[in-house]
Amino acid sequence: MKKINWGIIGLGDIAQSFSEGFHNCDNARLLAVSSNKNEKLDQYKNNFKLEKGYLFNNYEDLIKCDDVDIVYIALPNNLHFEWILKCIEKNKNILIEKPAVRKLTEAKKIEKEIIDRNLFFSEGFMYRYYPQIKKVIEILKTEQLGKLISMETTFSNDLLFKKKFFFFKKKRKIKPDSRLFDKNLGGGSILDLGCYTISFSFLIASLIKDLDLKNFKLKNIKKKIGSTGVDIEAEADLIFENGFKSKIKSSFQDYNKDTVIIGEKGSLLIKDAWHGAPIIEKKIGREKIKIFNEETVNLYSYQIENISRSLLKNQKRTSFPGFTINDTILNTKALESWINA
Repeated sequence: MKKINWGIIGLGDIAQSFSEGFHNCDNARLLAVSSNKNEKLDQYKNNFKLEKGYLFNNYEDLIKCDDVDIVYIALPNNLHFEWILKCIEKNKNILIEKPAVRKLTEAKKIEKEIIDRNLFFSEGFMYRYYPQIKKVIEILKTEQLGKLISMETTFSNDLLFKKKFFFFKKKRKIKPDSRLFDKNLGGGSILDLGCYTISFSFLIASLIKDLDLKNFKLKNIKKKIGSTGVDIEAEADLIFENGFKSKIKSSFQDYNKDTVIIGEKGSLLIKDAWHGAPIIEKKIGREKIKIFNEETVNLYSYQIENISRSLLKNQKRTSFPGFTINDTILNTKALESWINA
């Protein structure tokens, strides 16, 4: 079977998790990686059986490599736009780690460039490809909840406090130069976690008949700014033209990954959409039904396989519910509004 050859620039924690996804894919292989740290290259060479000729000390050499079909950019947020454009210049297909960019003008420039060069582009919201998300879409499309009214979706990780001791929390020591807490690196809970909640809101809203996703507003915006100048907690109401509303939340000082979708007939609870929740709870009237999903070996495998399938068919976008450039433009517009409010 023909396989798509992937290259990765930036070998941080997210790239490691992503790379392990290739073990479960029949239509894709990790061919090349790039890092300015030799120990990282040696690690990947050994762990993923890479050939020495495909280990690059600088990103541009990997992008120039003719054998690489698609580049996964796993760099800090502040470097995304620069390296997206560099990949486009070399006519490379692109998967960019979320959030793709921080400005709507940048997203629109990317759209123009990839259309002009007929390139594949997608943003790395891997949860969109999970079997349980497909199950959610099936439930909503068959109108088991009736007309959709609202949703509330949260993504938070407790990064500011250590474990509880007798109901007390101890503050962690924060590194100001950490990508999560450095404003110049694109830090903050909105960019790191809130982007997921926005993207899921647009996905659910897209299932509502005759709804124009472009007509939305953000209201009731609240933010808590931490000592390093980035938002450590934020919330807002994402409101669409037909009245459908999504309350979105992100936080570095809590632990909650719940999403609740409300319809006229009932509701749907997803305990952790972002990491493959094994159980979805559907409530219709007084009846509660628990839907068990298949176990996932690696959460990135579904994304890699879907994108590789598209490339093998010479398609320039992922199949629904994968993330397209149109989704990136919507997401970036909402992100920019939320951050700049």
